[in-house]
Amino acid sequence: MVAAAVDALRSLLAATTARLDREIKIECKHFFSGAAAYANGRIFMTMTSVGVALKLQREFHAELTRRGARPLRYFPQGPIKKDYLILPDRIVRDAAVLTPWVVKSAQFAQRFPKPRRASRTRARSAL
Repeated sequence: MVAAAVDALRSLLAATTARLDREIKIECKHFFSGAAAYANGRIFMTMTSVGVALKLQREFHAELTRRGARPLRYFPQGPIKKDYLILPDRIVRDAAVLTPWVVKSAQFAQRFPKPRRASRTRARSAL
């Protein structure tokens, strides 16, 4: 099931990432029960049971909300992921409409530091 989600996200990205700067490398990985896309190691997009979500600057939230997007919440009572919006299916299914949003999201993700991996020593010492 997870492999299918990663494959589905890869297919979606294949149609939308051609306009990205060649310096931005895209990678898809499993993400809980779905998949996530990373731009140079920084997460920018998820595909889970709640839908396809993009990490975007606040200035774009109002426009996408008017077009049917909604804040990302993985669980009904869970916290809202402040930078993410779940896109309506009609946007996700239209590569021409989706492409500029994916590009903006991947570029926006570059503003954040790369996540650091916890070393095994540090992780063990915390136990």
